[in-house]
Amino acid sequence: MQSLRWRIIVALLVLVLGLAYMLPSLPGVQGSSLAEALPGDSINLGLDLKGGIHLTLGVDVNVALQNNLARIGDDLKSVAKEKEIYLLRPTVLPGDKIQLVLLKGEQKEAFEKVLDDFDSVRVDGTQSMADGRIKYVLGITSDYKKYLTKLTMDQAIKTIRNRIDQFGVAEPDIRRQEGHRVQVQLPGIQEPERAIKIIGRTAHLEFKMVDDTVDPAKAQQGILPPGDELAVLMNRRPDGTYAEQPIVLKKDAVLTGEYITDASVRYGNFNDAYVGINFNNKGGRIFARLTEENVGNRMAIVLDGKVYSAPVIQEKISGGRASITGSFTTDEARDLAIVLRAGSLPAPVHILEQRTVGPSLGQESIDKGIMSAMIGMALILVFMVVYYGFGGCVADVVLTLNIMLIMAGLAAFGATLTLPGIAGIILTIGMAVDANVIIFERIREELRRGMTARAAIDEGYGRATLTILDANVTTVIAAVILYQFGTGPIRGFAVTLTLGIITSMFTAIFVSRILFDLYVKNRSEKAKLSI
Repeated sequence: MQSLRWRIIVALLVLVLGLAYMLPSLPGVQGSSLAEALPGDSINLGLDLKGGIHLTLGVDVNVALQNNLARIGDDLKSVAKEKEIYLLRPTVLPGDKIQLVLLKGEQKEAFEKVLDDFDSVRVDGTQSMADGRIKYVLGITSDYKKYLTKLTMDQAIKTIRNRIDQFGVAEPDIRRQEGHRVQVQLPGIQEPERAIKIIGRTAHLEFKMVDDTVDPAKAQQGILPPGDELAVLMNRRPDGTYAEQPIVLKKDAVLTGEYITDASVRYGNFNDAYVGINFNNKGGRIFARLTEENVGNRMAIVLDGKVYSAPVIQEKISGGRASITGSFTTDEARDLAIVLRAGSLPAPVHILEQRTVGPSLGQESIDKGIMSAMIGMALILVFMVVYYGFGGCVADVVLTLNIMLIMAGLAAFGATLTLPGIAGIILTIGMAVDANVIIFERIREELRRGMTARAAIDEGYGRATLTILDANVTTVIAAVILYQFGTGPIRGFAVTLTLGIITSMFTAIFVSRILFDLYVKNRSEKAKLSI
């Protein structure tokens, strides 16, 4: 009897916890005073139920590889220069290779000692030139290429996640896929086009000095000094479009966005929006030195290859702060601040697939899913009462409790409910009843053998429990495999199925037994059991 009391206490505790976590997800409770006293967790709806956008992004890993090769070449040149070994500017070749030219052939041995310190590169070929110079073609090892590819994908996913978090999307689903792809699902998003623009922007920020000694018109004709490049200065027109003005820049960036620690929207004297940026200590020192050395010259702020402003440096700027002005609208400045805070993408991303699910379609899916579950449950409830009498009433009670616990579990664990997830719940309803049917049929057999109701219940539960456990454990194993190798909605199905199996075993074996024990508790040994 003491055991029964403890079982009732455990069941009531689970019931209270289940109610506490399930109620905040109900429309009538959300936003009410009752909701303030309950846990804040509620069921998250997936893309197919809430509406939103689904993106498949392709990361251009080759660009990241080429950028890294160029960086390796620059590092080699710098290290060699420290040892008075001089190289011509490294050139990135197709096929993940770098070409270097050693100016003095007699320094070959010394240069190859420098190469030995770069474990990631190997010498693919050398060519002695007529003037005594030596041309080197370097490649990277396969292990280093795999490392760079993995690093690029990890950085891309991290940057995309940071941008989405700062954009304010709740419960985004971001997954890496095969073939250098990233899947992004943004449920409930209100401004899909703006979100896509923020996600896909590379946001590679550079500061370059303007070469005002070169005529941009001649530069457009291809007349450019070595070390210079032609770029475009974006001038915003009153109608919001941009005019592109040619401008000549020094090719090497004097500072990049990797030193940025913060970016925010600010407003000038005429309420014009601009982006204020803060550098870390190292970036601040570099910026102060650059502005001190280049007073009177123009410094261009280059974002994704386009110059947004090229102000004249009036004086040394210390304090690690700068600003990007470009006649931005407030939204443009805000979006630019978001991508700068989140960091630049290591490589360009391209949208390979874009699907939009409207909120009305999602609501239609919810309505139909709920209707299916209600009809299925109603039929089962009626059938169980008609066929099993009191036993059917017990099954109906535990079935209702089972549904409540599934909803509570989804909310408590922060799982996302998808349309296949609703299918999983409906499937679980059938499986929960199946466990009751197995138990009830066992009890019937024992009653037909002449056992009393109490003995038949003991025997029925004792024999059926192991069978139910075996069947459900195998299903859980299948659900775990689905979750591990599935994506998106398939995972949602696996989560609700697993949760439903666990709660159905608790309600069908543990709670229903309590109800049967209470039923026979104060009855005589010869009392009949309606089952």
